Amino acid sequence: MASIVPLPRRPLDSSDRVRGWYENELGWATLPGPPALISTGLRFDVLDVPAEAGFAALRHLGPGSPVALRGERVRLLVAAGSAEELPGLLDWLDWGTLELDLTAIGSGGHIEAPRPWPQGTSGSASHPGRSHRSGRESSPVDRAGPQGAAVWLRPPEPGCEVEPSLPTLSALGGGGSAPDLVRLVDTVATHCHRIRLRRLGTQAFAFSYASRMDAGTRPRSLTS
Repeated sequence: MASIVPLPRRPLDSSDRVRGWYENELGWATLPGPPALISTGLRFDVLDVPAEAGFAALRHLGPGSPVALRGERVRLLVAAGSAEELPGLLDWLDWGTLELDLTAIGSGGHIEAPRPWPQGTSGSASHPGRSHRSGRESSPVDRAGPQGAAVWLRPPEPGCEVEPSLPTLSALGGGGSAPDLVRLVDTVATHCHRIRLRRLGTQAFAFSYASRMDAGTRPRSLTS
């Protein structure tokens, strides 16, 4: 006699729930985790930049353009194909000869999927990025995941197409509603360069100070 007891189901872990939300609510392609991953190059590409550069670039984004944060890095969603355009765009903007902490993730790539709902809720994802008590936009601290997990600064909205809100080259000089990728890239490249100069200046000072100490002298500013 065949058993009528159903086979036990494998319990869904958090990465399964996250992937389900992105696939069912947004229609985004994902990859298995953990952590859950979002595929890039299909509906959008990603610019991965230092947090300082990412925050400076927010003014060039439309209100519906998603932005994620992971640790000290900001991930800006841009139009699909932008990763291929980036090297030529940096050359055109005269940034191509410099080493910038700026990475584009496009076709065949992926990013960690930020949690689609604020921490501490029952799991409802109807309004990701908003406090379920006050309705206000929650801060990165409110949404901080464990051990530097990715979170949304500006979350995608279910039921809304993300593509029209993303920065694109076609917006250059046009009157459309899409943000301009050229201005966005120029802004993040400028701030990446400033970060690099500060880092080089700090390293040069440290090297100079160490050299003087090795020589038995002290910097003039420390002898006053």
